[in-house]
Amino acid sequence: MDVTPTAAAAAPARLTGRPSWLITQTAAHVHRMMAEAFGSAGGIRYGYALLAALEEFGPASQASLSRRTGVDRSYIVAAVNELAAAGLAERAPDPDDRRRNVVAITPAGVAELRRLDPVLDRVQDELLAPLSQDERAQLVRLMGRVREHQAAR
Repeated sequence: MDVTPTAAAAAPARLTGRPSWLITQTAAHVHRMMAEAFGSAGGIRYGYALLAALEEFGPASQASLSRRTGVDRSYIVAAVNELAAAGLAERAPDPDDRRRNVVAITPAGVAELRRLDPVLDRVQDELLAPLSQDERAQLVRLMGRVREHQAAR
């Protein structure tokens, strides 16, 4: 059995020819890249996604934030707690439903989002290095269509 690094990295053509496998492998890789980059920059886990949603869409319930960002509902409370503890977001009872919390971005959260933008840009550049700008734009369009189709199901 050949276990050289090249042989270990090779995958069967039955897999490499399937977008689902390629997406899964790429997602796992980019997750590691982003965790390392944001961790090195002192960012809060999932902080960028939550802050981006709050900045773009305004104050939101924790459940809404979970749906918009894909952050699992079981982790959203802890993530919002981290943002609030760092002064990047504020949580307050919803005036229409006191059982629910509404989360809003703070000025410090907006500044943190701006600070982390170049970190994410570097990850994108590293991830997509083999693609031209046109290919990158095409990939984003195609993946966006697939995502929209799946979300509508």
